[in-house]
Amino acid sequence: MRTNTYQAEVITMKSLKNLFIEMTAKNCNMHCKHCYIDFPKYKKVEDYIKLDVIKNAIEETMDENIECIYLTGAEPMTHPDFNAILRFCLTRCNVCICTNGSFINEKKARFLKKVEDESAYEIWFKISLDHYEEAKNDSIRYRGAFRHAIFALKHLVKYGFTPIVSVTNYYKMSEEEIYQEFSKIFAKYNLNLDIANIQIVPYYDKNSVNETVQFEKVPNTLDCFHGRILTNSGIYTCPFLANDYRGRCGSSFADYNKRSSLETNFCNVCLNSNNTIFAIDFAKFV
Repeated sequence: MRTNTYQAEVITMKSLKNLFIEMTAKNCNMHCKHCYIDFPKYKKVEDYIKLDVIKNAIEETMDENIECIYLTGAEPMTHPDFNAILRFCLTRCNVCICTNGSFINEKKARFLKKVEDESAYEIWFKISLDHYEEAKNDSIRYRGAFRHAIFALKHLVKYGFTPIVSVTNYYKMSEEEIYQEFSKIFAKYNLNLDIANIQIVPYYDKNSVNETVQFEKVPNTLDCFHGRILTNSGIYTCPFLANDYRGRCGSSFADYNKRSSLETNFCNVCLNSNNTIFAIDFAKFV
């Protein structure tokens, strides 16, 4: 008797170039309706990662050729020890702050430039901005989100940073439309940015029904080929699967699994993308 058994594709990490750190899993000053994170409705969760956990992870990965550490979350800049963690990570390599931008004003941008100047490495930013029209952006984020993001971008550019605009494609726009219309936004606000500074992220609908992972071949752009995320509860395959048992790789970088299975709806999103979703393609800026 024959049975049809689905076998998930298993991939092996090629190198640890991108270290993601989940600064907090549940703390954010925005609860965007298209976010893949399930936030508690009423109770505030104190789940900030400890600096000692990060120090241990950095020490355990000293033999790895890490190119960039990504401070992510929920919203990483809500962390009470954010500045200390940023400074420590900059002793290792470049750091990218993945943020909605609402904590960045001129004073903060000036301070972050000072921190960067004290280091041999660079600070990068991924600023979330999901539509070139203010009303459409704010309808899925919160009132004022568009202006906060533009405000942050203006001050980051002023102090010599090269921010990336992370566009979650909730409205299913074409790449051509996104590049054209955001280029107009850059020109309107005198931002010295171009299409290289735009990273399009496919929208993940967490209310969609479960699907079988579909692919013809595994693209080289998957974040799990070159990255892992550190959380309070251990090491996981990618930010999508942080704290999800399906993505757990181990308790520390001293002994963790470099193999992962493409078996979730999140994997479908990455497989159908032409680019990395979480990591920056630094080759665009050489």
